[in-house]
Amino acid sequence: MWKNFKLILHSLREYKIYAILTPLLMMIEAACDCALPFVMTMLGDEINLGPDANLNNIGIFAGIFLAIAVASLLCGIFGAKTAAKASVGLTQNLRADVFKQIESFSFANIDRFSTSSLVTRLTTDITNTFMAFNMGIRIIVRAPLMFIFATVLSFVIGGQMAWIFIGVIPLVGIGFFFMLKKATKIFTRVFKRYDKLNESIQENVSGIRVVKNFVREDYETEKMSKASDAICEEFKKAEIIVSFASPIMNLSIHIVNLLVCGLGALIIANSGEQYLNPYKLSALLTYGVQILMSLLMVTIVLGIISMSLESMRRIAEVLREESTIHNPTDPIMQLKDGSVKFNKVTFKYSKSAKRNALDEINLDIKSGDFIGIIGSTGSGKTTLINLISRLYDITTGELIVGGNPVNQYDLRTLRDNVAVVLQKNVLFSGTIAENLRWGDLNASDEELIKAAKIAQADEFVQTFPKKYETYIEQGGTNVSGGQRQRLCIARALLKKPKILILDDSTSAVDTKTDALIRAALRNDLPNTTKIVIAQRTSSIEDATKIIVMDNGHIDQIGTHEELLKTNKIYQEVYYTQNRVKDDNGGASYATDAR
Repeated sequence: MWKNFKLILHSLREYKIYAILTPLLMMIEAACDCALPFVMTMLGDEINLGPDANLNNIGIFAGIFLAIAVASLLCGIFGAKTAAKASVGLTQNLRADVFKQIESFSFANIDRFSTSSLVTRLTTDITNTFMAFNMGIRIIVRAPLMFIFATVLSFVIGGQMAWIFIGVIPLVGIGFFFMLKKATKIFTRVFKRYDKLNESIQENVSGIRVVKNFVREDYETEKMSKASDAICEEFKKAEIIVSFASPIMNLSIHIVNLLVCGLGALIIANSGEQYLNPYKLSALLTYGVQILMSLLMVTIVLGIISMSLESMRRIAEVLREESTIHNPTDPIMQLKDGSVKFNKVTFKYSKSAKRNALDEINLDIKSGDFIGIIGSTGSGKTTLINLISRLYDITTGELIVGGNPVNQYDLRTLRDNVAVVLQKNVLFSGTIAENLRWGDLNASDEELIKAAKIAQADEFVQTFPKKYETYIEQGGTNVSGGQRQRLCIARALLKKPKILILDDSTSAVDTKTDALIRAALRNDLPNTTKIVIAQRTSSIEDATKIIVMDNGHIDQIGTHEELLKTNKIYQEVYYTQNRVKDDNGGASYATDAR
């Protein structure tokens, strides 16, 4: 717990001074609040002298009382201000640090956390940490000090009567302890349910079109309600437990007041105010309330902190996670060409995995080659190309890119020279031009249009009223799947990569457009190595080499003609896509039957 807290406190940085000032101001405020009743008793003692009272002393005590009250007020105001600056600053830096850490993760790290869990950590968990820190730096210092000061001064003023407070404290403390213990267990369970709730929300928002197409709104609403109701029930249980704090505190205060007033009245009546007077009795009552309220405040803060401990653990888990991929000590800063060589490469996603995702891969790709990759789902196609840009590190063997081992390159240099258009094409909210300039922030309009023309995107962009200034909604929902794919290809081309990888990135475009894209890539980027994963044989039949993948290994490498003669997997894919049976069982050929 302490290690997690220290790790999170590193995010204070420039706000550290406010975090130090707040407890100091709270200490002064606590001392002032406890000093006020004591000064009031001194003022009362002077007033009780009647005609013998010294007016100067009364004025001095009144002035001291006023000064202490003003000091307490100012410390409270400035303490709240510095606490707000420290806690908001911590939250701002912490959210930035967590986000930056997530951005540095390799694919292997990302696989460990679900997207919904990371969203919860960046939102709910950081909010809980903010609340705990904001209250903690004020009350966790103020309340214990007030408890100590009030207890000591109650003995000074009331003598043996102060034992009444000491007798009540264990009963209150035990009640608060068990209450806190039960509530903490519930809060720990709640955050796991939050992950499930966010996962449900994320799935529904991103897949709203699928939900509507299958008319599953009622089902998804019910599923969402169940997840929300589960969190609601857990919080109800926690709130019911925590709600006992108020009646326990009120009962304790009433008992203390009854005992102090009863015994105090007897002492005053029997001693003639020799040991106790109404002013001291009033101070004792005030100290009793301060002692018990301090206990209550500590309990509330501990409750909030206990609720946030799980949040802190989850945040620290992300901050502590080390990327599985690191830059070498003396990295190579230049990729000379787009050649790629796999030498007995094996790969598995985790050390505990029972089987390799890739097994004994041997492959030699020359710079400028057009390589096609085909195979069934799960055959290892995407895994293979992810190793080239070092999104994962190989398990055994050797992977050479541009004449050097891939793990010797500076990561930024490598990925700037290896452009990948992934299976899931993602566009971000912003204009088309802004999205394309992800490939090159400083690209000119002419370069933008040239890349779009190669990707066969310029034609449809020109039909939009605002052309390249057309706004793209989040996820690219206001353009078609084929248009989204072509824009993503254009974005990758703007990087001017030495290796261009298209992972089934033309699946949503028609065969004619697919052919035009391939022709443009071949003519305009002759020196760029082009690796295309495809489901359609027509997308790769003019490739220099075609790699047939099967169950994590290379089944065969050859040209379209060679594979069509000798490879059963390729034959099956080709004839399934290009031949259909007529009603009489005979074979007839279609252009692209899928």
